[in-house]
Amino acid sequence: MASIARVKERAEEQSTSMSTDQQSAIRMLANDLHRLNQSVMNAVEAGVSVELVRSARHHGGEGNWGDLLIPVIVTKNP
Repeated sequence: MASIARVKERAEEQSTSMSTDQQSAIRMLANDLHRLNQSVMNAVEAGVSVELVRSARHHGGEGNWGDLLIPVIVTKNP
């Protein structure tokens, strides 16, 4: 899991150049992503396949953007 450690290290390096508001927003995003990943795993364990697909891109007006996602769910016929 060296790559995960490196990702965390890179994120910490980048956060030092962010404002307090930006750091707070990133922490909130990370927490929400963790919960989303847990929900995806729970759905998979319940017997469905989950794919997250970009549905749109939000532009902040100053060159910033973010991808918006929707789930595509596939179930097996019982």
